[in-house]
Amino acid sequence: MNIQDIRSFFPILDQEVNGKPLVYLDSAATSQKPVQVIEAVDRYYREYNSNVHRGVHTLGTMATDGYEGAREKVRKFINASSMQEVIFTRGTTTALNMVASSYGLDNLSQGDEIVISYMEHHANIIPWQQVAKKTGATLKYLPLTEDGSITIENVESTISDKTKIVSIMMVSNVLGAINPIKEITEIAHRNGAVMVVDAAQAAPHMKIDVQALDCDFLALSGHKMCGPTGIGALYGKKQHLEKMEPIETGGEMIDFVGLYESSWKELPWKFEAGTPIIAGAIGLGAAIDFLEEIGLDNIEKHEHELAQYAMDRMLEIEGLTIYGPKKRAGLVTFNIADVHPHDVATVLDAEGIAVRAGHHCAQPLMKWLEVSATARASFYLYNTKEEIDKLVEGLINTKEYFGNGF
Repeated sequence: MNIQDIRSFFPILDQEVNGKPLVYLDSAATSQKPVQVIEAVDRYYREYNSNVHRGVHTLGTMATDGYEGAREKVRKFINASSMQEVIFTRGTTTALNMVASSYGLDNLSQGDEIVISYMEHHANIIPWQQVAKKTGATLKYLPLTEDGSITIENVESTISDKTKIVSIMMVSNVLGAINPIKEITEIAHRNGAVMVVDAAQAAPHMKIDVQALDCDFLALSGHKMCGPTGIGALYGKKQHLEKMEPIETGGEMIDFVGLYESSWKELPWKFEAGTPIIAGAIGLGAAIDFLEEIGLDNIEKHEHELAQYAMDRMLEIEGLTIYGPKKRAGLVTFNIADVHPHDVATVLDAEGIAVRAGHHCAQPLMKWLEVSATARASFYLYNTKEEIDKLVEGLINTKEYFGNGF
């Protein structure tokens, strides 16, 4: 399937913004949705909208089959060993908070250590800050190399026998760095710690095998991988999930409710209180079908080519700085000397080019980079080199507009 065939599935791309053809370079924030996903969600609401699990009527059965069928698709997508290890959540943030609150609070105490890195998204920092405050555990940060990479040497020197939890993003949403999760997991386990993986920026772009990684928990978001907003998943090893208490209680997640005591359903439903995100899960299942039809290997290869092309072109612009390692996922974070990133994004928007500007929910990393904010262009399976050429032209125009021409 060629790039034009792929683009034809995304109706939002066929429009003008500010009188110019849309160039959408903000997929790290949220991806666009193919018609297959839009139609799957629409079909649910039009044809078999019903609650799941509880009803025995036809629509209820169809909804349950769609919802649990999506869970099986997620299981295969990440190669979990059982559907019991896949919990639907609102997204990566909810999933990481669930691990922190349910596992972290019950398994950490004074003197224990939690290890994260300077590059983490706020969703993988703040929950651990809260756990550390409540338990007396110490929060430690993995140092980064000059280009923003994590080395095995630094992992070895940071993780100790006091470390109980290591939580690292698989791909940085700012630097594009692809972290050695399998090797970090081995070191964590050797020291008796559990490994938590933030895969929000990895799941849309590369194959993930949780059994090969041997991680204990992994979180992902549907909206970054062509799925709907408000749906994601938490993978957890069954041995951990069975011992964890639910952080939300109510309908659906119960086995028996008495006047003074209640018991929980088996996995995964004990963590899914109330009416679940049915349409979102069905849409996520359709997104997984779409991505697998294109092929994750093909998507990863395409994005790496775009990222390399973008860096080569952008470095032709005098005064432009790119952050992160040379080998990276499909995004480029940058600044133009003496031009604020928000101004860059505003001028580009006038040309129909959508990029992200700000701290990208990574303020500790901004401090480490010694900047207040950056601009970011992120690519996905529907982007082209011609769009990158338009980006470069727009950046040159931005420099000229702010009096920083050649």
